[in-house]
Amino acid sequence: MARLSVNINKIAVLRNARGGNLPDLLQVARDCEKFGAQGITVHPRPDERHIRRSDIAPLKQLVINEFNIEGYPDASFLELVLAHKPHQCTLVPDAPGQITSDHGWDTIEKADFLKPIIATLKKAGIRVSLFVDPDEKIVAGAKAVGADRIELYTGIYAKDFHKHKKAAVKPHVRCAALAHELGLGVNAGHDLNLDNLRFYKENVVPLDEVSIGHALISDALYFGLHNTIQLYLRQLK
Repeated sequence: MARLSVNINKIAVLRNARGGNLPDLLQVARDCEKFGAQGITVHPRPDERHIRRSDIAPLKQLVINEFNIEGYPDASFLELVLAHKPHQCTLVPDAPGQITSDHGWDTIEKADFLKPIIATLKKAGIRVSLFVDPDEKIVAGAKAVGADRIELYTGIYAKDFHKHKKAAVKPHVRCAALAHELGLGVNAGHDLNLDNLRFYKENVVPLDEVSIGHALISDALYFGLHNTIQLYLRQLK
């Protein structure tokens, strides 16, 4: 079964909107794991529009299963990650003001940039995942720069799912197989939801972990957080 990591950024957005502590980000993280999630993901951005730097230390102490911090590896981000040593760090190529991650690394062009960063994180005992597009050359490049895992960007898959789901998933199938052959773990994330997750999981093998935030939190408005997490876990079984 692929593991479910819940991205709680949207909970932080709601909290920040009023300037208080409602909803309580730490309580939500605790409850997500209590309700069955196998990990918690956060993406602290420079403008702190959702997760704040001050959230990281208490979350690291709280999360039991897996704490995944994702972000662009500038000096400030790396300082934060190395200070708190999450179980996994997912590197994404986002620009500072980007609303959401919408493309992966060019692991070939950015090899010289990524290699020393990955080496530093791994030396600190942190598993490193690279956010990548489903391109076999890019997957091979992720292995070459020393990554432990890739996270396949699933935004295009989600967009094309209802038009031609077999064609949409095909590059992911190939990339997961290659990653496995190269000894890389396979994560996936972006716009996965209750409509498209089961088909993705059934076809993309192996699949170690999915990171889901926006859709899951949106579904929780209707179904409740406990029920929603259970619904997502069923899609992964």
